[in-house]
Amino acid sequence: MLRRPGAGRSRRARWWSCSSAAGRESGPACGPPRPGRSRREQRSARTTTKKGSPMSTERGRTVAVLGTGIIGAAVARNLARASFDVRVWNRTRSKAEPLTDAGAVVAATPADAVRGAEIVLTALNDGPRVLEAVEAAAPGLAEGTVWAQLSTVGVDAVGPLAAFAEKHGLVFVDSPVVGTRQPAEQGQLVVMASGPEPVREALRPVFEVIGKRTLWVSDDGAGGASSRLKLALMSWAFALTHGTAESLAIAEGLGVDPRQVLDVIAGGPMDNAYLQLKGAAILGEDYTPSFTVDNAEKDSRLIVEAAEQAGVRADLVEAGLRRYRRAAEAGHGGKDMAASYLASFG
Repeated sequence: MLRRPGAGRSRRARWWSCSSAAGRESGPACGPPRPGRSRREQRSARTTTKKGSPMSTERGRTVAVLGTGIIGAAVARNLARASFDVRVWNRTRSKAEPLTDAGAVVAATPADAVRGAEIVLTALNDGPRVLEAVEAAAPGLAEGTVWAQLSTVGVDAVGPLAAFAEKHGLVFVDSPVVGTRQPAEQGQLVVMASGPEPVREALRPVFEVIGKRTLWVSDDGAGGASSRLKLALMSWAFALTHGTAESLAIAEGLGVDPRQVLDVIAGGPMDNAYLQLKGAAILGEDYTPSFTVDNAEKDSRLIVEAAEQAGVRADLVEAGLRRYRRAAEAGHGGKDMAASYLASFG
């Protein structure tokens, strides 16, 4: 079980308890109100940046982002543009360097990135890579740091991550996000978070910058409720992707113009924006990755493994996993997951 937030922590380590609704301007860690200013004036000063944009606290503005792939880079860039002090690290440094244009600082090591950061975000490919990164960051982590884990890591990986957080006195928030390249770049992700209530106010300004909505699933990050919900949602995304790809491939194979499939569906009860988006990409042979085949294969495997453990038959996901594996084996692993279409032939 995670250590109770704030228990036995230093004044600096418990900064986030002052920004919660219960702890704001009260308690020894928060200190007395500044003389000569009303409580309302002090609260207003803390909740407005120089540009007039909302924030919850003067502290919590230093954020480390470990992993600058499609999601991590967009998250870091949006936070830097929102006047957060952002430090980033990526295994391949060249992928992180463009973020300096937005004001982020590229660190040489994970430990350098997290040193002095009050909030750490991880956005890496899978559980083992996340754990490897935070283990490397350990020398720079301070007790009481809030760690929001944004990656899709599956069910089994949450336990080791939460155990690491407990060992190092971190506050672990299981918070995978829903969305691909465009929503991430536009700050329109959906954050599904599980973590203790006292840190929610501290994370609010971060989540508001990177996402359009935050759903608090549970108050226990170690339970992995958010990661389990993410797998259920990804099964639906993959069903839509494979359904679109296979329908167009069948039309092509039968000598029918696949554009007519989209035309017939348009405006009817089976229509949706995702179908039209992926269908247009397939017809235009544009597989610029928003979410790669390799990542989709990984997530499909996590869903199948979790379903098996739960005694649920995930027939559609299993079939889709085979399609993604065929596409990857044919050299399409770095393409968008709509390249499921390419697995229909040969």
